[in-house]
Formats: sequence, C-alpha cells, structure tokens
Amino acid sequence: MKTGNMSPKKADIKKKQKTGSARFVRSRGRSTLCRPSLTPGCPGRAPARFLSRPLHLRAELVRPQSAATGRSLRAATGREGGEEEDGALRARFLGGRCEAAAAAAEASGERAAVSSSRDALGRALPAPGRRWRGGRRAMSRRRHSDENDGGQPHKRRRTSEPSEIEERLESLICRVGEKSTSSLESNLEGLAGVLEADLPNYKSKILRILCTVARLLPVKLTVYTTLVGLLNARNYNFGGEFVEAMIRQLKECFKVNMYNEAVILVRFLSDLVNCHVIAAPSMVAMFENFVAVTQEEDVPQVRCDWYVYAFLSSLPWVGKELYEKKDAEMDRILSQVENYLKRRQKIHVPMLQVWSADKPHPQEEYLDCLWAQVQKLKKDRWQERHIPRPYLAFDNVLCEALQHNLPPFTPPPHTEDSVYPMPRVIFRMFDYTDDPEGPVMPGSHSAERFVIEENLHCIIKSHWKERKTCAAQLLSYPGNNKIPLNYHIVEVIFAELFQLPIPPHTEVMYTTLLIELCKLQPGSLPQVLAQATEMLYMRLDTMNTTCIDRFINWFSHHLNNFQFRWSWEDWSDCLSEDLDKPRPKFVREVLEKCMRLSYHQRIVDIVPATFSVLTPANPACIYKYGDESNKSLPGYNVALCLNIAIKNKASNDEIFTILKDVPNPNQDDDDDEGFSFNPLKIEVFVQTLLHLAAKSFSHSFSALGRFREVFKALAESDEGKLHVLRVTYEVWKNHPQMIAVLVDKMIRTQIVDCAAVANWIFSPELAHDFTRFYIWEILHSTIRKMNKHVVMIQKELEEAKARLAKQHKRRDSDDDDYDDDRSSDREDGPLEEQIERLQEKVESAQSEQKNLFLVIFQRFIMILTEHLVRCETGGIDVITPWYKNCIERLQQIFLQHHQIIHQYMVTLENLLFTAELDHHILAVFQQFCALQA
Repeated sequence: MKTGNMSPKKADIKKKQKTGSARFVRSRGRSTLCRPSLTPGCPGRAPARFLSRPLHLRAELVRPQSAATGRSLRAATGREGGEEEDGALRARFLGGRCEAAAAAAEASGERAAVSSSRDALGRALPAPGRRWRGGRRAMSRRRHSDENDGGQPHKRRRTSEPSEIEERLESLICRVGEKSTSSLESNLEGLAGVLEADLPNYKSKILRILCTVARLLPVKLTVYTTLVGLLNARNYNFGGEFVEAMIRQLKECFKVNMYNEAVILVRFLSDLVNCHVIAAPSMVAMFENFVAVTQEEDVPQVRCDWYVYAFLSSLPWVGKELYEKKDAEMDRILSQVENYLKRRQKIHVPMLQVWSADKPHPQEEYLDCLWAQVQKLKKDRWQERHIPRPYLAFDNVLCEALQHNLPPFTPPPHTEDSVYPMPRVIFRMFDYTDDPEGPVMPGSHSAERFVIEENLHCIIKSHWKERKTCAAQLLSYPGNNKIPLNYHIVEVIFAELFQLPIPPHTEVMYTTLLIELCKLQPGSLPQVLAQATEMLYMRLDTMNTTCIDRFINWFSHHLNNFQFRWSWEDWSDCLSEDLDKPRPKFVREVLEKCMRLSYHQRIVDIVPATFSVLTPANPACIYKYGDESNKSLPGYNVALCLNIAIKNKASNDEIFTILKDVPNPNQDDDDDEGFSFNPLKIEVFVQTLLHLAAKSFSHSFSALGRFREVFKALAESDEGKLHVLRVTYEVWKNHPQMIAVLVDKMIRTQIVDCAAVANWIFSPELAHDFTRFYIWEILHSTIRKMNKHVVMIQKELEEAKARLAKQHKRRDSDDDDYDDDRSSDREDGPLEEQIERLQEKVESAQSEQKNLFLVIFQRFIMILTEHLVRCETGGIDVITPWYKNCIERLQQIFLQHHQIIHQYMVTLENLLFTAELDHHILAVFQQFCALQA
C-alpha cells in the first residue's frame, strides 16, 4: 500500500503503532505497510533492524531457513507451533490477544508470510528466561529507547519483562503438541530444555501451568506426561514437586465436588507411570484404595461407582505397564471390581435410556460397558492402537530417571455435602456397517471406541463456548484417516444432546456446532447427519419422550438455518399411521416449531399438500363475540361495550362499572367462593382484551400490564385463576406459542400462580392437547420460575445475614469505644427485622414450591390410575401411545428438577408414592430414588 509522497506526522505514526491493525512506519523517506504482529514476544511491533529496511529487502529476512536451522531455532526458542495454534491456545488462557492478532494478520492476507518468516524471526527473539544481550540486539534496544524516550531507559519494557516471559512460557507449554513443521519429539525435547533453564526463576509458574493443562487439556494428556517425564529425568526435585502439586489439586477437586476433573487428574497420574515419573507399586496402591470404597457401608452407590470408574477408565493408558509389574495385585483389584459390578443395583437404567429397545444397538449402563471394554483390552494383552505415546521415543532417557512414590492417598470420607456424578447410559447409534466404504469403526466394546469418544467429549467441553473453534478442533482430531471421524463426531454430539437427565451444555450449542461442522465439511458431514436423522426418525417408537423433545428442537432449528429444505416425501409413511403415534406427532411438532421460527404460509408452502393434516393451523385469534351470529350468547352486549371502552382507553373503574352488569351463573351457590367467582365476567373481559391486543406479543403484554388490577380482582380465587387460563386457551388454541408466552407473563405479573397453571394443565379442557409439546414447555417453565423465586429470596436472606455478621465483626474490632454497643444496636435493629421478614418469605416460598410438586405428582397419579383401571376393566393393553407419553413425562419431571425434588423425598414417599400405589407408577419413583441411592 502506498501513500504518495506525503509522510505521516510523527504523532500520527505513534498513534498508528499503538493500534492492533495495520500500521504505517517510516523507512528511508517513504511509508510502507508492515504486518501487525511479526514478533510474538512483542505484539504489534517488528524488530527495529527489520523495519529499517525497505520492503524489497525485507523479503530476504522472511525466506524459510533450512530444515535443520528451523529445528535448532525452534529448540532454542520453543517455537514448535504456528501462529494459528498460538492464537487459539493463548486466547484460552490469555484472553484472546494473540487470536485477535492472528485474525488481523489473516485479514491482511499475510498469514503465509508470517508463517514463512517464523524461523528467521526466531533470531530476533530471546530464549525464554534470558535477557537481550550483546551486539545488534542491545544496539537495537538502545536505539529504540533513544528514539522514543529521549535517551531515557525504556522503563515499561524493563518492568514488564518478567510478565512477558511468563506469558511466553504459558504460550509455549499450551501449544506444544499442535500442528508443527517439525516432529513432536524434537519439540518436546526443545521445550524441556527451555523449561529446565527457567526453573530457577519460574518454577512456581511452570508448576502451575503444567497442573492447569493437565486438568484442562486432556486430549494432549500423553504429550504433557512425556514433557513432565523429560523434566523429571533432568531435575528429580522438580518431578517430586509436580507429583505433590497434582495430589494437592486432586484433593481440592474432591473437596469442591469437581469429580469430572478429578477423573482426568487420576488418568494423568497413571500415565506418569509410563513416563517413569511415578513408581508402579504406588499407583497400584492408590487404585487399591479407590476400589476399597466399594466395601464401605451406608454410602451412596454413586460414590462407589465413581471410584470404580476412575480406576477402570485409566487402564487403557496404563494397564499394560501395571500388569507387567504388578499382575497379581491387578488381578485382585479387577476381581473386586467384578464382584461389585455383579451386586450393584441398576434400577435406574430404564429412566436414563434414550431407547427402550436394545435393537439394533444395546443401550448399556456406563460401568457395564466400560467393564466389557477393559475385559476385551485385557484379552488383547493390553494392546491399544489409538492413544499417541510420544514417551516411547524417549524410553532410553526416561528409563534411567529416578521415580517417585505417590504419597499415601485415602479417598475422603462421604459427607452430606458430597455430590457425585449421576450414572448414565452409553449412547450408540452407528456401527461398522453404517460406513462400509470408509475406515472401520471400532466395536462398541473396544478400548479404542472408549478413547475416541472420551477425547471428542473433552474437545467439546474445552471449546463449547466457541462453536467455530470447537468444530475445527473436532475435525482436526488426530488419526482421522484411520477412523470414520464424521460418524464418531455426530454420534458423540447426539449422545450429549440426548443425555439424561440434562445435557452437559445448553441445547442450542449442539445445533450451532452441527451447523458449523456442515459448513466446514460440506461434502461429507451433511450426508452423515442426514443418515443419523433418518435413523432417529425410524426409531421414534421406542425413543424417550424427553429425547424426542430435544430432537424436535434441534431438527427445527437446523432446518431454519438451511431454508427448511428436507425430503418430506420420504416420511410420507407417517400419514397412514394413527396421529397419536410418535412419527406423525414428531412431524407435526417439527412443523409447529418451524412456524415459530418463520411464519405460517412459509410452512404451508415448503411441505407437500399431502401433509396438510399435520400442518399447523393458521395461528389466528378466536373471538366468539366478534360474530353477529352469536348475539344470543350471554354477555354479548357487554362485550361490545367493553370493546369500545378499551379502545377509548377506559380506566379500571370504568371497566368494573361495565362488567358490573354481567350476570353470575354461580350466584345461586351457597358457598361464598362460588358467589364471588363469576366465570362469565372473566370470559367477557379476557376474550375482549386478548382480541384487541392480538396484533403482537408486545400488544398482549401491554394489555396484561395495563389491566393487571382488573385481572387480579376477577381472578382472586383459585377457581378464578383457573378460568382465566381456560379462556386464554380458548382464544389462542391455534397459536401454542402465544399461549406459552401469555401464561409466562401472567405468572410474572402474579395474575395467576404456579399451582393454578399445574391444575389447568391436568384439567379435562386440555385433555385434547395433553401430549402436545407446548403443554410441557409451559409446565417446566412454571416450575423453573418457582425454583428461581425461592433461590432469589434465599439469596437475599444470605446477603442480609452477611451484612449483619459484618456489622458484628466491625463492632467486635472496635470494642474500645464505649458508645459503640448502643449505636450498633440501633444499626442491627432494622437489619434483624429485615432478616425475620426474609425468613418468613423463604418459608412461604418453599411451602409454595412443595405444594406445586405435590399438585403435579398428585395429578399424574390420578390420571395414570384412571387409565390403568380403565384398561384393566376393559381388557385393553396398558401400553398405549398416551400411556407411554404420560409415564415418560412423569420421569421427565423427576429428572429435570431432581435437585429440588430431593428436598421433598420424604414427604412424597409418605403422602403420594406409597406401597399401595400401582407398580407401574411406583416404579418411576423407585428408579428416581436409585439415581442417588
């Protein structure tokens, strides 16, 4: 880029140099464009000797060096990766600064130049932990100081140098093992040398970084264990300190219930045995202590499950080494595990299965599946072909290193605050027959299948907040030419999406991730995804209702991003089935969701005319007082007057005056509640108001807010609240989304309460839509609102108590002041009263919460019992589509809100789920209890 003969002003130059994008620099009387970041150690600024040359001479500096020179420079500086890896990993640990620089370089079309200049620029970089010294480097620094600071030393550079070196160490460690022009072994050896030289000054920093990457980057586990092994061979004391730091980190994970991270740490420690850092007997002793937990009494089964899983899941990495040195002890441990697996309860499994049928793929409990994989691995003499093992290249060095014994480790005892991971069922969708042309997919009981799935899950966990990075990392998984990677990725993503009770991450993340994967692999991954969708559709009959909900959400969102294109004719077989069957219901709900994301006519146009029976109805408001043929309806004339009054912005008092003339069908009832509750008055008002506000969601919200006092007066009783919901459904029965948002708004404005919504959902008026998706969307939203309300009040109470404790602490520290007690009493009085009020509110909110769950479960028991009695007396099969849907909705309530429901287990067991209850219903409660038993 040229700027003509004009040179920028000196102030302008300084301003441009501070920005992160392209900058102008002055060189030999003319302006030239330089790259935003040429020196990794100094972002946005190239070496002075580089910038002092004209553009045509700079090319000499950026020509690639020979392979040998490049390797030696990388070994000296630790630069084993490219700018892309540097940016991605630095972004994770350093806030994305290098990623922004890499993005700017890419935008200016100079990434290739940056990559090709990597070796040459290594000459201008100091090795980590060393200062710039001697010759042209010192002169360049002095010249830079002279030009910018008038001859004064560059103070900012000098004071920030330690932090810059620490950041560079972090970057070097984090990106090792990524794509590189040199071998991983040479990179590891060079990095070990750099870190060894920096241990005297930065030992604590290096220890902290290594412990962090061991926990957060499990995909590169063997890379970091090899690095630690090399450091241990060079510095025995450092190896011992690292092992102690890892044990401390493991204990801290136990203390804060981070059991998923603890599994990774145990696996890392076990792989250190392969690198001759930890002695095999001490590792076996730790595993013996782990498995001994299965002999404890009065502890949850999930506690024993976790320790067994931590042991078994480490064996693909270290099983061979441990068996070679301690075969008798390992046989004894495996025998104890086998005995435990035989006696453990598995009542919970049906509640967690995605499919109720085991064909074509069995849905195994996770410990049973892992045990089968370990047994096959043992049968194969612990030969595993997928884990990279870079330490084998350094065997002659590592085998001579002194080993460390793990300190005695006893699993912490179980406490009431201990929260262990819930059991799960392994999701299987594909096998080797689904991709006959590509590489063979490992069998479901092979250790390779476990390792691949574990690593893909770890990649998603590390990058789930950045869909583009996550998709790129998944597709660049090492060894992708040896396995059908696309099939593994799709299966793992759906396994997480359908995981019960809840997915590991928000559902919409999986949608965006699959969209990104389709963009990156347009020639292959969409076909695999379409094949998976077809398989899921064909197995809907046995699929869990909760998983069908997630399938509906994902598929409709995915179609919305691809112009709703789908071969609907391939699913025309569902038109001949009963509309209550899973496949027709699925298509209907997908089209309903698509209409929410688009509009009605668009959906009518995209599906064939034969699907009209499943196409959503036109979402229009049904106003029964708008047709002159309904003049004979009670309240018709009042509705007309009310219509005019609302249009004229009548006040609440005027509305009450108009409604005063509406007759009360319940006025002959003896009870006071029946006399005060006027269903016709509610019907006239709600019908008219919702009709006038039908233009949009905003109009409806505004109407509810404006006439909130009228609503509260009309719906003062429980029956009144229920009738408001009934009328709302009558008006918007063709617009499920409007019903959902209006009910949500009514709860927020306290027009209706959560218990009223629960009673309305199980009322006979909604029997026709009882199995519809939006009904359960409303119920779960209602439960979540109640739970959030309780949490919010509890938080206010804790904050008030904290303020009071702070005042008391301040008073105790100022006890020398004689007047302090009297003034503190005056300060504490209002706060103590506030705490009392908040405690009453918390108790009231918890009582409402308990009542809500009691109402929901009581209604479930009533309708299920009626169905079972009706089928028994009529000689009909109990297992109908309605029954399957209803019983799995009951399971869904238990699973999605399990943390709250556990607080009321005793009440539920004593009042509702008693021994006299039908075994079909009681089995659901027993399965739920077994999850944390």
